[in-house]
Amino acid sequence: MKKRKGLLASFLIIFAVLFLDQIMKIWVKTHLTLGQEIPVLGNWFKLLFIENPGMAFGLMGGGGTVKTLLSIFRIVAVVVLLYFLFRLSKKGTRFGVLFGISLIIAGAMGNILDCLFYGQIFSESSYDTVATLFPDGGGYAGWLHGKVVDMLYFPIIDIARENNSWLPDFFFGQDGHFIFFRPIFNIADSAITIGVIYTILFQWKWLKTI
Repeated sequence: MKKRKGLLASFLIIFAVLFLDQIMKIWVKTHLTLGQEIPVLGNWFKLLFIENPGMAFGLMGGGGTVKTLLSIFRIVAVVVLLYFLFRLSKKGTRFGVLFGISLIIAGAMGNILDCLFYGQIFSESSYDTVATLFPDGGGYAGWLHGKVVDMLYFPIIDIARENNSWLPDFFFGQDGHFIFFRPIFNIADSAITIGVIYTILFQWKWLKTI
C-alpha cells in the first residue's frame, strides 16, 4: 500500500507540474507577441516571451537534424526515468528520492510536449502578431520541431556599462548591460533544475548506492 501511495504521489506531482507548465505556455503563446514583456514584480520579475529551439535556458539552439535528435534524446531520457521511478517505487524507496525524480520527469515531459505538438497546433509567433491555437492553415513546423516557449525572466541586477566601467568587459552582454539573472526559462526548466539540485543536496546518500 505504501509503495502504491508513493507512485501515486509521484504521478500527481508530474501531472501538477505539466498542467501549470502547459497552461502558462499556452496563455503566453496566444496572448503575447515575441519579445513582449509584462512586469510582475517591478523590474525584478517579468514575463518575457521568447521561443527556444534548443535545450533548457536557451542552450544548444538549432533546427533540422539537431532538433530531431534533441527531441528523441528527451523522449528516451523520460522513458528511462519513468522506468526507474517504477522500479524504485516497487522497492519501497523513500519518497524524497521519488519526489526529485518526479520533478525531473515532469520538466522533461513539459518541454517534450512543446517539441512534439506546438509546431502542429500553433501558428507562427512573431514580433507583430500573436499565435493562433489550431490555425486553419496548419501549424508552423512538423512533429518534433516545435519550439519551446519560455517566459520567466528575473533581471534582479541590471548594470549599464557606461555607469560601471569598473566591471571587466566580459561581464557585459551585447546590449551593454550586466544582468543577473539573464536566462529566460519556463516552469518545466524550473522543475528539472529544482529536481536535480534537491536530489544532489538532500538525497546524496541514495545517489551513493547507485
